[in-house]
Amino acid sequence: MPKVSIVIPVYNAEAFLPMCLSSIINQTLTDWEVIAVNDGSTDGSGKICDEYKLRDKRVKVIHEVNQGAHNARNNALDVATGKYVCFLRCTCGFQNG
Repeated sequence: MPKVSIVIPVYNAEAFLPMCLSSIINQTLTDWEVIAVNDGSTDGSGKICDEYKLRDKRVKVIHEVNQGAHNARNNALDVATGKYVCFLRCTCGFQNG
């Protein structure tokens, strides 16, 4: 059982998703799992999630029709196995202008 389950609802986040997932993978804490929930994205987010799943066995991916972030989080909790749960939002904190 991993110590931390990291839940990431993903919707049309292809611009930020690689940075988000790479950041988690490169952490010094290694006892974690990521549950990325592709919530009906219409961009390349689902493919990116699947690529990271192939790279790292700690990454789990759920593909679903768009139901909103709250349902994505709840669906991820159904498969989370960590002692602790962390929710991330995959967006960039910087804006132009």
